[in-house]
Amino acid sequence: MPNLKSLAKDTAIYGLSSIVGRFLNYLLVPLYTYYMPHDTGDYGISTNIYAYTALILVLLTFGMETTLFRFANDEKCKPDTVFSTVMATVGSLTLVFLLLLFGFITPISDALGYAAHPDYLLMMGVVVALDALQAIPFSYLRFQKRAVRFASLKLLFIVLSIVLNVVYFVLLGKTSVFYVFFINLLCTAFITLFFVPDLLHIHWHFDSQLLRRMLSYSWPILVLGIAGILNQVADKILFPLVYPDRAQADILLGDYGSCVKIAMIMAMITQAFRYAYEPIVFAKSKDTDKTEYYAAAMKYFLIFTLLAFLCVVGWLPLLQYILGEQYRAGLGVVPIVMVAEIMMGVYFNLSFWYKLIDKTIYGAWFSLAGCLVLFAVNILFIPKYGYWACAWGGVAGYGTAMVLSYVVGQRKNPIPYPMKDILRYVAITVVLTMAIYCFPAYDCGTVANLVFNTLCIVLFVAYIVKRDVPLSQLPVIGKLFARK
Repeated sequence: MPNLKSLAKDTAIYGLSSIVGRFLNYLLVPLYTYYMPHDTGDYGISTNIYAYTALILVLLTFGMETTLFRFANDEKCKPDTVFSTVMATVGSLTLVFLLLLFGFITPISDALGYAAHPDYLLMMGVVVALDALQAIPFSYLRFQKRAVRFASLKLLFIVLSIVLNVVYFVLLGKTSVFYVFFINLLCTAFITLFFVPDLLHIHWHFDSQLLRRMLSYSWPILVLGIAGILNQVADKILFPLVYPDRAQADILLGDYGSCVKIAMIMAMITQAFRYAYEPIVFAKSKDTDKTEYYAAAMKYFLIFTLLAFLCVVGWLPLLQYILGEQYRAGLGVVPIVMVAEIMMGVYFNLSFWYKLIDKTIYGAWFSLAGCLVLFAVNILFIPKYGYWACAWGGVAGYGTAMVLSYVVGQRKNPIPYPMKDILRYVAITVVLTMAIYCFPAYDCGTVANLVFNTLCIVLFVAYIVKRDVPLSQLPVIGKLFARK
């Protein structure tokens, strides 16, 4: 299928930038966890404030990224007019946010527990405002299939951030969390400048009637986005508020936040897939073979996320050294968080049935249900079980949203997902994971464990090749087979 080839190509570009970007970003994790003092709770403070900024970013973008794709692909709308209207809306929301933040910074910082450091909130407030303004031009690049420029700007931000972090933390010895926020502000402002030429070439036209249509489409997506991001960050927001000891909460949240970074390979894969998949889904919505395409995309998405899961679990004895020794106490949550991320990816794939029929309200309800479950688990169990409640809360929340979306979707707009194949891969992954965790019980040493774990991963790859991805069909490798 041509669209599958396009999906593979764009996923490769987005995925490469995402993989390289995440890898480069991982360099900040050892930098922070080896250089940032553990007992100050600075890493926990960073984790907490970044959770707030993620939530605010969703509020400021107001679901307009997906809305832009929906209306820019509408033959009745001019893409530049759609972009202009969206950009003006997000810009207005951002201006209001900044005025409120700077006008009420004292009560806000007091309420969030940062009375001594309102500067943290001010810096990150400006960062999230710039991120919201950048989000729309980045989405327009995806609509225009300008994947290389998109990836280049994302990577430039990360490289610049790493260089400045090394300068401040290693060369200058500035190890306070203040410099984490300050560097982010500098880098975000710098990348914003690259969009100025693109904005000058846009034919600006604000369409108030179009805005009404877009708002009716986007507000359920906003609710969906709020619920979705809360599923990702509510534990990091709630933890200092619910845990009995605030100072200890910052330290424990630092342990949890650093270990979660290892599990974020799932978020990386899901994000890369989403960047390429979302524009194609809307463009393909009129094709007769669309349901088969969606079903196949779900299957291969799940196959490769399960493979990534096994790789991280199997090689965790090595990956743990990404973290400073004092931050490794929470490594046990890594597989649990990865399961939650897989569920989130599946839920994202399931979500297109209601987006394509303009019934985004369903997504809002599903995500809200998952969010309520997550909140309940965190509030009830964090005081007793700490960050373990955070990890299992994610599984419960995403699992709830995923199941609801599948059950209702198969009634409203059925898609023939290959459930037997999917369940078979899940079962094999469970068996191999159990084997990986049982083998160390024989006290065979780290090297023997890694060898055994790698064999388990190779078995999974062999099954994929034999069952669903013959080597002869792969790019480059397939040409070698053809020559033979």
